[in-house]
Amino acid sequence: MEKKNVWETYDAKALKKLEKLNEEYRSFLDNGKTERECVDNIVNIIEDAGYVELSALAKAGSALKPGDKVYSVCMNKSVIMFHVGDKPLCEGMNILGAHIDSPRLDIKQNPLYEDGGIAYLDTHYYGGVKKYQWVTIPLALHGVVVKKDGTTVEINVGENEDDPVFFVSDLLIHLAAEQLEKKAAKVIEGEALDIIVGNKPLVIEKKSGKKDKKDEAEKATAKDAVKAGILQILKETYDMEEDDFLSAELEVVPAGKAREAGFDRSMILAYGQDDRVCAFTSLKAMLDSPKTSRTQCCILVDKEEIGSVGATGMQSRFFENTVAELMNLTGDYSELNLRRCLSRSCMLSSDVSSAYDPGYAASFDRKNVAYMGNGMVLLKFTGARGKSGSNDANAEYIAHIRDIFDKEKVLFQTAELGKVDLGGGGTIAYMLALYGMNVIDCGVAVLNMHAPWEATSKADVYETYRGYRAFMEHADSDKVF
Repeated sequence: MEKKNVWETYDAKALKKLEKLNEEYRSFLDNGKTERECVDNIVNIIEDAGYVELSALAKAGSALKPGDKVYSVCMNKSVIMFHVGDKPLCEGMNILGAHIDSPRLDIKQNPLYEDGGIAYLDTHYYGGVKKYQWVTIPLALHGVVVKKDGTTVEINVGENEDDPVFFVSDLLIHLAAEQLEKKAAKVIEGEALDIIVGNKPLVIEKKSGKKDKKDEAEKATAKDAVKAGILQILKETYDMEEDDFLSAELEVVPAGKAREAGFDRSMILAYGQDDRVCAFTSLKAMLDSPKTSRTQCCILVDKEEIGSVGATGMQSRFFENTVAELMNLTGDYSELNLRRCLSRSCMLSSDVSSAYDPGYAASFDRKNVAYMGNGMVLLKFTGARGKSGSNDANAEYIAHIRDIFDKEKVLFQTAELGKVDLGGGGTIAYMLALYGMNVIDCGVAVLNMHAPWEATSKADVYETYRGYRAFMEHADSDKVF
């Protein structure tokens, strides 16, 4: 089937909408480089749009009615939104689900040390990364430090122009003959990804007990002087002791803002587009869709990059529990109605796909690969090799989605993640499919996926938003079978 470049289909009005959406998208990326920051940003956006926290309504015993907008947050790392429709919830929802975590370096619990007159923070990489890509680039530090008394200190260093940045060093080319003989997976080892945070030793006043000015001017160097200097800065800036690293969540990410890329400014180059590009387009579609007969839901979760585990990942009961609370406030709750709601829902698992890269053509099946600029991507299945670990969408459901997109003139393409015995990947789709609902993966093609800087086409971002909105307004489980 012919692949169509969607840029050729836009008139001036559509291009204006495309640029506006992508400007908002870049701002969304800049304001949410961690899952916590992303949730904070999302809550601010949706509260301005009239969404109310579900837990507050539950505590007050308030009833919900069609048209109401509510949300729930889990541990400041995941968020779910609902726009209540006209039909009872037991008839199902239309769901968009994306993840807001991205590959990065995490600071360990006992991280600060000094070696060779340089202070380091020890890290453990998070998610699938090519470790050699993270050396010698400017890095920023984001996260929170929670003290024993419950006080939370937010840290964000490296993003403003006058901020310092951090980095991981690499061996100079003149001494790298042996290093260059190693396989790519071993060129930089995981334990070598420690970030450099200082080089200036702390100098302290000598306490001689004399009042002579010459004696007062005498100084001495502290033990582990560079580390001591960093601890002094942390104390003065954040009132933080070294032990406070034990209850900190600090993430190392590439420093810098999302940028337009190419002479024609047709692309976005930024950190964290897997999967915040689908989170943004899902969120935007949710906000822009009017009330419909079916309740609309948007799930934005944590931990997908490491298997969707933990309380804030999709494998937790957070989603199921929240739907139960929602049904209770609409007066529809029973265990049977909850099961009916979940099984009769329709979902787009909003996640990215690999974009065809001509420089590495041998890794792709060109007939079944996503091309940048060819619209949103449908993936019937993901998984690896023999579809292991995959949700494999039903043909009837795909036909329903195709019908929606064609009627709304949404331009889309279908793809797989690389060649059969070479590629593979996972999403949250199979976890929602456990409820018996119809699910298919659907998102944006990404170049440089999982690298510190990833690339997307502005046209694909816009077309994906249009597709998600069309789905929210028109999907219906009654039309699938």
